[in-house]
Amino acid sequence: MTDEFVIETENLVKHYLKGKVKAVRGINLKVKRGEIYAFIGANGSGKSTTIDIISGVLRPTSGKVKVLGLEMPKERRKLSSHIGIAPQEYSIYQDLSVWENIEFFGKLYGLSKSEMEERGEELLRILKLDEKRDTIGEQLSGGMKRRVSIACALIHDPELILFDEATVGVDPILRAYFWDFFKRLRDSGKTILVTSHVMDEAEKADRIGLMREGLLIEEGTPHELLEKHGVKNIEELFIKLSGGNNNGN
Repeated sequence: MTDEFVIETENLVKHYLKGKVKAVRGINLKVKRGEIYAFIGANGSGKSTTIDIISGVLRPTSGKVKVLGLEMPKERRKLSSHIGIAPQEYSIYQDLSVWENIEFFGKLYGLSKSEMEERGEELLRILKLDEKRDTIGEQLSGGMKRRVSIACALIHDPELILFDEATVGVDPILRAYFWDFFKRLRDSGKTILVTSHVMDEAEKADRIGLMREGLLIEEGTPHELLEKHGVKNIEELFIKLSGGNNNGN
């Protein structure tokens, strides 16, 4: 692996139920340092499984994964402080306040009290959580829970950030804010891998990979792909490449 790439996969495969369910079927992926790469596809296309393998949560059936030059999941512990993960399901404790959740993850990553407070206060401000800092998790709206989950993923200032369906269940205004925030993270030198089934989000990424039935069916910058296939938007592109069927089954 060269320093140019933060993520590399080689013939990545993941089967369940003794091979009856083929969730990922030979993904070859390279994500460059300092870019936003978006996996786009319908629900069930293999996006979340792929990101779980990259993060070391799942072990592939076959194939290789390297993250920041280290093999996953073999060297996952060495990488834990360099990766931030915001999973599709809210990764917050419902009986803790917003600040207590952020504080918990700060301690988990070994931050000193001063580091945690400085970083935590910054994230509260950036994610507009100041007024909710003492609110218990179960009392938060879906959008607020998503913000807290992102704050917890970023508390240790990771190099690589994995957002699985980061904008699911949030309104269009908050979705636009999230993408502006992702771009600011990228501009500060972070690398971001995000998954989404919302096709118009793809045009906000630097590069996209369109997934269907466990396969990476097309890849490139939004402009390159629209030009190549003669379509007006990513949704049209996805439908065209899917043979007119966009149900993900």
